[in-house]
Amino acid sequence: MIIKIYPVRNRMQVLAKNKLDVKFRAQKLAKLYFFLFFGLQARLMNFKCYSSRVGAVLLAIPMLFVQTVVAQIKNNANPVLTGHYADPDIIYSNKTKRYYIYPTTDGFKNWTGNYFKVFSSKDLVSWKDEGTILQLGKDVTWADRNAWAPCIAEKKVNGKYKYFYYFTAALKIGVAVSDSPTGPFIDSGKPLVDQRPAGITKGLTIDPDVFTDPKTGKSYLYWGNGFMAAAELNEDMVSLKSETLTILKPDNTFREGTNVFYRNGIYYFSWSENDTRSPDYRVRYATASAPLGALTIPDNNLILAKDTVQGIYGTGHHSVIQLPKKDEWYIVYHRFEFPNGIKMGRDAGYNREVCIDRMEFESDGRIRKIIPTLKGINPIKK
Repeated sequence: MIIKIYPVRNRMQVLAKNKLDVKFRAQKLAKLYFFLFFGLQARLMNFKCYSSRVGAVLLAIPMLFVQTVVAQIKNNANPVLTGHYADPDIIYSNKTKRYYIYPTTDGFKNWTGNYFKVFSSKDLVSWKDEGTILQLGKDVTWADRNAWAPCIAEKKVNGKYKYFYYFTAALKIGVAVSDSPTGPFIDSGKPLVDQRPAGITKGLTIDPDVFTDPKTGKSYLYWGNGFMAAAELNEDMVSLKSETLTILKPDNTFREGTNVFYRNGIYYFSWSENDTRSPDYRVRYATASAPLGALTIPDNNLILAKDTVQGIYGTGHHSVIQLPKKDEWYIVYHRFEFPNGIKMGRDAGYNREVCIDRMEFESDGRIRKIIPTLKGINPIKK
């Protein structure tokens, strides 16, 4: 008889769908091992080599194994949100001193969700569901379907913090405004962007990203699937300076999900490659010297991709957060539901979950390749 011993991590990956059903799956695993070892005990007894000491050891093995699996899964911080969410945008609010994630509500075939939610945290690990902040058809009268890929900006207006929430609805881009990061948000009443830029014949008007230049205080909107469009926002933050409209030129891997941030004199432009239903959905980046400047593509610009060893797939549509007053950075992204997403085919692209991992840089400013993790990050300290 040959007894195979499997690594705990691999077994954990196969059995742990998510944190909600850990105990149930562990119980099933315990039963499986109980019957296997009970059968082994019976064989040993038949061969007259059984002892009570051997039996005690054999009975203890499955319970110890299950306890190890449960402990490891409970220690995993990823995914950070319970349930199916995607396309996360993250900010730190100077008003509330909390972090907020604004995702697409996932789990709908063909991405037919029609509402947006927000989650808050003090430490980037424990997240509170703050509820629905915008309902298409009810709060947004010009669209009632396809609530996708939002982003948000916090700005002081006349000495008070305002929150400008940009979102995709019915393949158009809208904007809503609030005095609080958790709403209520008031829609502007019409789309901010409702068609492709002149000269662009393919692609979708989706996936907004808002960036405020720390050097000038000016804000910019980026958007597009199949093209990367950008324009400066007017001071009201709900209209564009049309004369600044620019079509940026990343490499031919660009698909969607532009995200822009600034560090040490460099403007970073990152995006997602491939279809979100593909296991190879992943993140690349470029740099520029200005928010609307020409892009420079670094060598080896792939910074986040699947990890088949861990069973992590479909890593993309991200945002980046810097801790206040620190050179400490994190990437927030979605992946296929773990571990069953890879078995769903293209439906995995409707069943995604939000994760956070550390982002680090080389001394020359290049972004280091990020390995997606099951463990996630430790709670941050102020």
